[in-house]
Amino acid sequence: MNATSREYSTEIELLEACVNQDQRAQRTLYELYSPRMLTLCIRYIGERERARDVLHDGFITVFEKIGSYNASGSFEGWLRRIFVNTALMSLRKGDVLKYSEDLTMVEREVTVDSSVLGNISSKELLKLIATMPAGFRTVFNMYAIEGFSHQEIAKEMNISEGSSRSQLSRARIWLQERIGERY
Repeated sequence: MNATSREYSTEIELLEACVNQDQRAQRTLYELYSPRMLTLCIRYIGERERARDVLHDGFITVFEKIGSYNASGSFEGWLRRIFVNTALMSLRKGDVLKYSEDLTMVEREVTVDSSVLGNISSKELLKLIATMPAGFRTVFNMYAIEGFSHQEIAKEMNISEGSSRSQLSRARIWLQERIGERY
């Protein structure tokens, strides 16, 4: 944890207070992690207002399940998993991959000059990702950013592994085209 309030000198103290449903501790935890978790939610959901709803739902889950955090890994990693799952649950409700196709071959590949990639900031890249079609964005985030395998994506999103691969490939092409257009 980068910072704690004066009341909580360690992350463990803060988490213990949250387990005991201390509202000041919960507020502190929210203030510490909500900016990063909102960014994660926006990356998946694409729309700021819907992402705020997902953020809210995610923190409800965090505070309900915080007693199950066993400190075997990083707390932020545990949090991220909750927010990814909350975002995925929201996307599944909208069935974002309903019309995805299971393709084994992608018809075209687009390449972008590697010097162009050096000109794009991470903030600009995240903005581009947020504008991707929902199915592309979801699979791209899960695979390229969160490190899910195609098998895990297929299971989480109730699609085939081939659909996951197809969506990722299309997402990459879409992203490369947008980068090529802008830079």
